Amino acid sequence: MYASAGAVEMGLPHGLETVEIRVRGTVQGVGFRPTVWRLARENDLVGHVLNDSRGVLIRATGEKKRIARFLSCLEANPPPLSCIESLDIHHLDEVVTFENFCIASSAGGETRTNVAADAATCPACWAEVLDERERRYRYPFTNCTHCGPRISIVTGVPYDRTRTTMAAFAMCEACAAEYHEPADRRFHAQAIACPECGPKLWLESLDGTIPADELSLAPLDAAVRQIKDGKILAIRGLGGFHLACDATNGSAVDRLRARKRRFGKPFALMARDQTVIRRFASISPLESELLHSPAAPIVLLRADGLQRLPASVAPSLGTLGFMLPYTPLHKLILEEFDVPLVMTSGNISHEPQVTDNAEVRVKLGAIADSALLHDRDIANRIDDSVVRVMGGRARTLRRARGFAPSPIALPKSLADAPEVLAFGGELKSTFCLVKDGAAILSQHQGDLEDAATFDDYQKHLELYCELYNCRPRVFAADTHPEYLSSKLARQRASGGGVLHDVQHHHAHIASAMVENGRELDAAPVLGVVLDGMGFGADASLWGGEFLRADYRNFRRLAAFKPVAMPGGAQAVHEPWRNTYAHLIAAFGWEALQRDFGDLELARYLAGKPRAIIDRMLASAVNVPAASSCGRLFDAAAAAVGLCADRVLFEGQAAMEFEDLIDDDACAAAKSRGFYSFCQTMSKAGLEILEPRPMWQALLEDLRSRTPASVVSARFHLGLAIAVADMAVRLARRSDTEPIDTVVLTGGCFQNKTLLEACVTRIDESGLTCLSQSQVPMNDGGLALGQAAIAAAREIDARAA
Repeated sequence: MYASAGAVEMGLPHGLETVEIRVRGTVQGVGFRPTVWRLARENDLVGHVLNDSRGVLIRATGEKKRIARFLSCLEANPPPLSCIESLDIHHLDEVVTFENFCIASSAGGETRTNVAADAATCPACWAEVLDERERRYRYPFTNCTHCGPRISIVTGVPYDRTRTTMAAFAMCEACAAEYHEPADRRFHAQAIACPECGPKLWLESLDGTIPADELSLAPLDAAVRQIKDGKILAIRGLGGFHLACDATNGSAVDRLRARKRRFGKPFALMARDQTVIRRFASISPLESELLHSPAAPIVLLRADGLQRLPASVAPSLGTLGFMLPYTPLHKLILEEFDVPLVMTSGNISHEPQVTDNAEVRVKLGAIADSALLHDRDIANRIDDSVVRVMGGRARTLRRARGFAPSPIALPKSLADAPEVLAFGGELKSTFCLVKDGAAILSQHQGDLEDAATFDDYQKHLELYCELYNCRPRVFAADTHPEYLSSKLARQRASGGGVLHDVQHHHAHIASAMVENGRELDAAPVLGVVLDGMGFGADASLWGGEFLRADYRNFRRLAAFKPVAMPGGAQAVHEPWRNTYAHLIAAFGWEALQRDFGDLELARYLAGKPRAIIDRMLASAVNVPAASSCGRLFDAAAAAVGLCADRVLFEGQAAMEFEDLIDDDACAAAKSRGFYSFCQTMSKAGLEILEPRPMWQALLEDLRSRTPASVVSARFHLGLAIAVADMAVRLARRSDTEPIDTVVLTGGCFQNKTLLEACVTRIDESGLTCLSQSQVPMNDGGLALGQAAIAAAREIDARAA
């Protein structure tokens, strides 16, 4: 293909050079080679570009200034779905001559490149779908190298059509011509399809009630008719089924909620465009950018539009989770609606999303009236991602479609770590691979307590190891002895390998440090981890922690006051138990009755099975103490009457409590003063954040009939001040080397009011405050932190 000779000997102009450029990252299956081909030709370069096991390799000959311009253009304008992790340039000693610039055949070898995330339909494809002159007019599976399915259809490596669920569809002549033309945006688009050769769509009745005239319609038209008639439609989407209905039809929403057995938890919504969304919610410029991004996540928006949706869409909440249509199939349906549709995951609550046509008839037959099906199989289940803008930044709450499995670059000091597999936690589970200086964090897997979810988790774990050719002998897991993920890690390690047990809250901090590029030998940070609970280093339950930490070690400096959880796990589901335990710890029942017995709260608690709980507390049976911020939120929410008897989903009480806050409540809270907390010292010398003063003030507010919104504002802002001030004081403590950086992480920091107030106060102190955006602050980020800690330990062991 090429020959090597000196420039002068070949009669070539002076000033020519040949460079070899190695590009690593997400650079295969995303239109990278055609972009290189086009830019090289525009800059009069000759040579070739090819895929290999390490990414993309470019060899180019031309004038130095043109090579420089080519590189500048490539770095400034890469394909939209690509992610360049590194671009290494090697100048060859001799000039190499080529006939032209071409795309060469791929080279083999060990896989060292990344699989791209699924991406929303690009503007060019959508324009085709709407254009009657195009052969893909109204074709619901239109895609190109800039958009469409990726990880959801992959079955193996290397990534080509034969190793995707598109293997069953032979390309027609027209698609094959596009596929082989470097100048076409469908060059080597593995999911390329058209109505002649690609997947087909059909509508199927699940309840046998679709009239014959509707079944005779085109599938999309019949599906639209079903929704407009108030029916519930199952739609086979990109990474799983959705259940859809008209969000303005309260009866349809209520039926969906009852059939799905999803009580209380808000439904996700999809709207045709931002004009529709703005009738129901406000959208900031950043939120607009997120809605229109290739990831197209669900974005949590303030529900302050002029129109209101039925209360059952998002009960007791002032936020709505909206997304825009991200496949042609969804777009074509939504084009027929001037109102939002409920677009919730196709499953029975607590089970994984259904992906298979046969499965939908069994599992969703009692929920949906009909199903819009197609024959492009879904290889890997992947849920919709969820994002919320807090503190001026997009914060990922659930990292799935559009984001996973995009790699996260490790700090340079961790780049030489061996391969690692971290197993994550139990709830909101993910796993993480470390290979070649990058962390590959899986999509959201769900709660492993569900057997089907745990099976799916193990299936995806094996697939990722195959896709990335990862055969780790180093494993990392949470120290909790009963987590299914930890048990699986121990099982793997028993077959030969090293297992690193990682404390839950240390992993949270390490996850945030990785995202913020904190190096291995950087000074320790003061990590503030506020969550529901995790297994502590002393075998107790932690959940409100102030840790001096780096990747290698941590030291617990302070914590929230440990308070009993009457009934153990029952206290998570019944917030009144936490209220009772907190008030007993603060005052005792007699003092509470004496000073606040006239309160409705006191009468409510008196009607509960106190005698049983008091015996449990006295005998220390099934009343584990937890320094949990999450349980404190539950206790305070229940005290003002929110979800006191029972929560219907995790975090419900805290979400509703925060949602009470508005500008007027904040102004009133500022005028009256925020609730205060005090500091005490435990017998072990641990500083304790004591909530007793807060409870005193809260009960007095209940007596004076202070609005619950003001109580919530006083609680949130008072807690933020207490947490931030504790962090600043600990960072500057004289008995340890001063710390200049505070890390905020843990699921409780998904609370917008708490996070923003803490960040503001810490920033005002002059300390650096780090938090997370790319990776969830909740347990969805645990695996990344576990992997980083294991990597650090392995690097140290190697150096010893």
